[in-house]
Amino acid sequence: MVEGSEAVVGNSYVPLRTRLYRVFTRVFDLGFTAFGGPPVHIQIFHRRFVEGNAPWIDERTFQELFVITQALPGPGSTKLLFNIVQVYAGVLPAIVAFTLWSLPGAAVMYGLSLAVQRIGTTLPGPVYALLSGLNAATVGGIALSATQLARKAISDRLTRSIVLLGACAGLIYNALWYYPVLIVSGGLMTLIWDLRKSVRRQSRPDANTPSPHNEQNDAASSEVLERTEAQNSSVDTSRYSLSIPAGMLISILVIIAFLVLIILRGTLNAPPKVFALFTNMYIAGTLIFGGGPVVIPLLREYVVEPGWVSPRDFLLGLAIIQALPGPNFNFAVYLGSLALAGHVLSARSLLGALMGFIGIFTPGIVLSAGIQSVWHLIRDRRVVISLLRGMNAAAVGLVFTAVYRLWEVGYLTPDDSAGISLAKEPWWLAITATAYTSVEWFDVPIPLAIVGGGAAGLLWWDVVK
Repeated sequence: MVEGSEAVVGNSYVPLRTRLYRVFTRVFDLGFTAFGGPPVHIQIFHRRFVEGNAPWIDERTFQELFVITQALPGPGSTKLLFNIVQVYAGVLPAIVAFTLWSLPGAAVMYGLSLAVQRIGTTLPGPVYALLSGLNAATVGGIALSATQLARKAISDRLTRSIVLLGACAGLIYNALWYYPVLIVSGGLMTLIWDLRKSVRRQSRPDANTPSPHNEQNDAASSEVLERTEAQNSSVDTSRYSLSIPAGMLISILVIIAFLVLIILRGTLNAPPKVFALFTNMYIAGTLIFGGGPVVIPLLREYVVEPGWVSPRDFLLGLAIIQALPGPNFNFAVYLGSLALAGHVLSARSLLGALMGFIGIFTPGIVLSAGIQSVWHLIRDRRVVISLLRGMNAAAVGLVFTAVYRLWEVGYLTPDDSAGISLAKEPWWLAITATAYTSVEWFDVPIPLAIVGGGAAGLLWWDVVK
């Protein structure tokens, strides 16, 4: 690879110092500018690392990494960024990228936890309007991201149906085990469909002279599979990956640690609060599939039910994290700090923030790094390609559920700090529609559209209230 080039064409070795420099210059601003939550982050990553004159990975690799991140537990967009950088530059640069990506939001959430200890029971009215406007614009950004992802995932009638079924199934039920089951089910549907079509083609009496009618029926289901299988990625995904033994070892260690913590959590009568906090965060990071929107109910159970964090403080942090750039899993920093807070700037508060950060992020990141060590061995197998086609469609369908869930709790008022539907006030619908169309039609940057939504919320408060 030419020293000054960042294109994905070519796979020669690049010195670590050069890779670290490239990663820093391409990633350092994301932690400050990537507003909108995981679905929007995915589109930001696609524009930055796939499109343009100096892409890091190609379209096929991006889609594969997206499916892997959805199929593994942990923070969805954070794992996707980590895997993209790992494929392009290696594990150490990926760790640097993760730090640059997560640290700004984590610092803000820690500062918020210190401030929350000094505020009253309610916030000023304009603050609720600001947060509601930010939420409304975020919904518009997520809806656009879901639409754009669907355009890439839908290749035939079957994948269109899987996107629809995944979205509807995600709307009507929500449980820890449910999302991964839906994603795997989507993969099995395309696998069975493609195998069935393959068997039918091979069992025809005269395979050399198929009828035009049968050719037309087979084309819809097999065209994309064959095109994808024949497509050669220009990215060597094993170039900077961990060795297979190392990848398998760290993946096994993550699972062993999870089992040990589960056993200790159930057998110890009065464990130290620091240990209990880390255990709960680690378990949440291991059990959560589907990223930030899915982790909220479990975190509430793990920190509010034991009495570590008050319901009001939980909901306040939840509203703020929606308006911040970077990963939503930084919510764990805020909760961990409050759970161990003694007084402002206490060492225990900082320790709680660190326990929350390390516990929630470690399982998903480590498992992603481990899976990458074997991915290059299986990525071109026909069965894997077929599975990924359906899993990708199901994962995209679940993005639409995030639109609905945030819409239903996006409107915050002093009387409804838990959040009510944005449909209660037409102004929020106008903000959502404006955010969607301004980004789609006029190429307005998503962060600017979201900030504009917050400003529109303040304008509504000034005029109406």
